[in-house]
Amino acid sequence: MRPTVFTWRLQVLVAVLSFLSACEAKLLHHMSYDDIQDYRNHTCTRQCEDGGEAMVCDYNFLVEFYHTLTKACWDCPQNPASCSRPHCVAADGGLRGIITANRMLPGPSIHVCENDIIRVRVHNKMEGSQGTTIHWHGVLQHGSPYMDGVSMVTQCPIPTYTAFTYVFNATTVGTHFWHSHAGLQRADGLFGHLVVRQAPSREPHWGVYDFDLPEHELLVNDWWHRSADPSFAQHHHSDGDNKPSTILINGKGMDTVVCNNETKQCNCTPRELFTVKKGFRYRFRIISNGILNCPFRISVDEHSLEIIASDGAPVSPMEVESFNIIAGERYDFVLTANQSVDNYLIRVQGELDCGTQFKNAHQTAILHYEGAEEGQENNHTFISPPPSLTGLVLNPINSVETETLKSVANLRSLLPDDEAVTRKPDRKIVVAMDFVVIDNPRFHNKLYYSTRDFLLGNKQVQTTQMNGITNLFPPAPPLSQLQDIPEDMFCNDETVKKNCSLEFCECIHFYKVDLGDVVELMMIDQGHIWNASHPTHLHGHGFRVLAIDRLAASLYAHEVVEMDARGEISRNLDKPPLKDTVTIPDGGYTVVRFHANNPGIWFLHCHIEYHVEIGMGLIFQVGNQSQFPPVPPRFPTCGSWDPEEAKQEELDAERNQPISDVKPNTSTKTTAWLLPTALFIIVNCYFVQRFR
Repeated sequence: MRPTVFTWRLQVLVAVLSFLSACEAKLLHHMSYDDIQDYRNHTCTRQCEDGGEAMVCDYNFLVEFYHTLTKACWDCPQNPASCSRPHCVAADGGLRGIITANRMLPGPSIHVCENDIIRVRVHNKMEGSQGTTIHWHGVLQHGSPYMDGVSMVTQCPIPTYTAFTYVFNATTVGTHFWHSHAGLQRADGLFGHLVVRQAPSREPHWGVYDFDLPEHELLVNDWWHRSADPSFAQHHHSDGDNKPSTILINGKGMDTVVCNNETKQCNCTPRELFTVKKGFRYRFRIISNGILNCPFRISVDEHSLEIIASDGAPVSPMEVESFNIIAGERYDFVLTANQSVDNYLIRVQGELDCGTQFKNAHQTAILHYEGAEEGQENNHTFISPPPSLTGLVLNPINSVETETLKSVANLRSLLPDDEAVTRKPDRKIVVAMDFVVIDNPRFHNKLYYSTRDFLLGNKQVQTTQMNGITNLFPPAPPLSQLQDIPEDMFCNDETVKKNCSLEFCECIHFYKVDLGDVVELMMIDQGHIWNASHPTHLHGHGFRVLAIDRLAASLYAHEVVEMDARGEISRNLDKPPLKDTVTIPDGGYTVVRFHANNPGIWFLHCHIEYHVEIGMGLIFQVGNQSQFPPVPPRFPTCGSWDPEEAKQEELDAERNQPISDVKPNTSTKTTAWLLPTALFIIVNCYFVQRFR
């Protein structure tokens, strides 16, 4: 299956736009601290219109190690107004090191219209030579896989003191977000909003709401008062806990109350506030940047919520009292301001490892009706016990469906059925997940401190795996440097040469599927040891959710496979929801299908930060390398180096190079790019200068 003409044109456009800084000064070659912007009034943040022209939307991100409540905050929180000063990250009032883009938490928001070109130049200013990447979560990157931003999968980390420009077309509409995909940086604050809106004629829910405002977006994450790297090390190598203490909403929260001993006046950092006017309908967009095993239950006091989209894709409206959102998920809901003019609490309650059985991590924001009392976001006494929620709940966590508990498989897509639904699968892959008690040498040396030497929950680390395999990140990005990775580093459950139930298995967990295949994944959480939930995200493709169910507290994957063989697992093929992130119930299964129509290398992984970091993921190669879009010119490379290997490779290359061979990178395909590239540069430079 060959890429479409549109796909190749898009690849040409993306490659050309990467050169446009020569004629457009918005992207900075070198960014100083004086260049920091918050982009709150960016020209691309606009009402999308029918017939409107696409824009080129430029952003410069300065990534650095930073801290909460710096000198930029002056007398925050004693003076709540100071908490909103430029470069002040108040968070919840706790002190801790963070990583930010442009000294903001969350980082700069990106609001664009469908088919805009997004260009983000990331300037890495982190001391200590820590690399970084940015992933555009939910953006499928059709034709631009090199922009997906997964460290050591689709690109090399951006080294300290250098910059990398991401360029891609905003064709994946809906509510998304951006975040670091290098190490644990997402847990320390490197994330932000990303929303792609549509013109009215293309918006399926146009008319269901009156307002869709950029300020009505919630980005929620679990939070604790310590940087992620030492927390991770203490938890896995000693006895550190992994239970977050609180939650942030748009980087804000009320957790630490500060009192003045002289005046006896107490203050807290402000909560987020959302203003509405009685009688109108508002579209809210909520994103979970959940870090650990912490789903969030969302509700608004005395208001019902009408779900209209999930992971950016529209669904038939479903009215609920509350819903759960897992790490990486997004939901859009309509809130009708039909209550008395007052202030109401928007509640985010943590569950599982954020639940009441641990530290009861939770947070509130203020739904403020115009005309109601002002300043309640700064009032630490404006709080009340959560109401009893007995109505319909969407996306329950580790629960069997009932009349009031409905999984996301019950959502009905408003998009036409694609080949993932209309065709039978070409490949069926079972992905069994679980915590495994095994001597993973990263955390347990079998001679000196084996898993057998420690009790469950007392310094014993259970390794999270898929199909009994720990994913090893490659020594070079396979998307652009597949030839640089030794073949014996790859494996999957069909090719691994060990009994992984007895021995620790680690490799680049890798599956190759043909371009155009329909792939069905039966993902099974076997549910042993802990009552957890693994939010699973697929890069590069959306998938249709065909079935979700919880069967028992724990089970084995073969039992579910045998049930399916007996015809006991039904699949909904009538407008199933299109998503990119889904939960797998503990002791249950989730069945999804995707049409592998986007050539490249794509990551599937648990979105719990600690789990993916220790290897809970796998990599799909879609299509052959010859079907991948060409590697962008001068695309950064990296990898291991050994002088003897380098010398041998040079000798082999000289021995195998025919005299008539042309130099590298001057193939017919590359030459064919020169004319359209030159034309695009000339035309784009003219229009940028003409209309800037």
